Amino acid sequence: MNIKNIKVVGIGGIGGCLLPVLAKFLSHQNESNITITLIDGDGYEAKNRERQFFQMLGNKAEVTLARFAVEYPEINWVAKNVYITERNIVELIRKDDITLLCVDNHATRKLVSDRLEEISTGILISGGNEFTDGNIQVFIRKNGKNLTLPLTSDFHPEITSPSDRNPGEIGCEAMVESAPQLIITNNMIAALMINALYAFLQGGVKYDEVYVDIISNNARAVNR
Repeated sequence: MNIKNIKVVGIGGIGGCLLPVLAKFLSHQNESNITITLIDGDGYEAKNRERQFFQMLGNKAEVTLARFAVEYPEINWVAKNVYITERNIVELIRKDDITLLCVDNHATRKLVSDRLEEISTGILISGGNEFTDGNIQVFIRKNGKNLTLPLTSDFHPEITSPSDRNPGEIGCEAMVESAPQLIITNNMIAALMINALYAFLQGGVKYDEVYVDIISNNARAVNR
């Protein structure tokens, strides 16, 4: 698999930390026609400034595209002002995509993981965190076979049977306030996701998950 099409889903705390490093790295690769698609139906608000990077208010995908398209014109940038849902996921996540999933709900994680199992080849790297700890999961498919575990494995019943809801499937009046997060933890999760992507591009990822705690400064890779 090459790195032609990267989908970044969720341009909030983790996604905002991940994108500057991702864009800088990809802009200096000997690859042409790399496309990064930014997918988020949410908008930047003044209260987000504590842990998110933006110059203006507005839809997160569109505001971020306006910034990065100027800084990194060698990359093709696309903004999708939508949440991923059952209605649009077939269009948004396709064969050979590299999907970097930076969302804060299990319903979307399950939806994207299930979609990847419908595709013959693709990679999904998902990151999430609480206040000072979190994890990433790496789901790789090649030629119709799972090389690592899907996000919906027996080890993660909270994703297999999520108790939360996809934000794209509920009205604004029903949106639930996210739990407080720390930008330092967001940055650590973003770094682990970039590490996993680099390992994949260098020939393979040897683990299914990585757990991290910033207080103990401990990161532990797990091969199921």
